[in-house]
Amino acid sequence: MTVSLVLLFGALLAFLLKVGSIKAGVCFVAVMFGFLLASTGASGPINHAIDGSAHTIAQWHP
Repeated sequence: MTVSLVLLFGALLAFLLKVGSIKAGVCFVAVMFGFLLASTGASGPINHAIDGSAHTIAQWHP
């Protein structure tokens, strides 16, 4: 996953926490889930799916 996506999702979690859409506990669980998921065998297929999606979106741009 690229750094820009990490920053985007980090900023989204911070924004949702600030506006009160989610509580601190939910934010912590989301961050820990992502951190732990990155160390499993699922990280490869997830990264490939995200890269493929980003490549497809980039091709749509005129």
